[in-house]
Amino acid sequence: MSDSSVASSADIVDTAVAAGAFTTLAAALTAAELVETLKGPGPFTVFAPTDAAFAKLPEGTVTALLQEPKGTLAEILKYHVVAGKVMAGDVVKLNGQKVATVQGAELTVEVSGAGVALVDATGQHVNVVTTDVEASNGVIHVIDAVLLPTT
Repeated sequence: MSDSSVASSADIVDTAVAAGAFTTLAAALTAAELVETLKGPGPFTVFAPTDAAFAKLPEGTVTALLQEPKGTLAEILKYHVVAGKVMAGDVVKLNGQKVATVQGAELTVEVSGAGVALVDATGQHVNVVTTDVEASNGVIHVIDAVLLPTT
């Protein structure tokens, strides 16, 4: 967790790239031509899957998605973004509530003693493993799997 009083001067994309655990996400954002959007003024809340999270997808999935980056891949990536800057302290107050993503579909927030999980449209529970990674145009919460907007 980061100290929320110290905001990074780097935007969301540069902050994720500098972290080193998001090379697949960075490549996907580039392929889907979403980098400039996430470098925009925002603010954005990004639920960022690590490289290990992308590795959990069935073999060949990422390669297949990169073949048509402005289709399904772009929709999946936009499903990881919520408009506004939603810090962990705000998220924990949303137990059981649905939040709209910029993709248009919703995520359900579940708060328990184990932490915060997001439930995607497929019913998959994805854990938030690191919170409040601040950037100049929003905040990143690190997740342990890729959220999917449809079954």
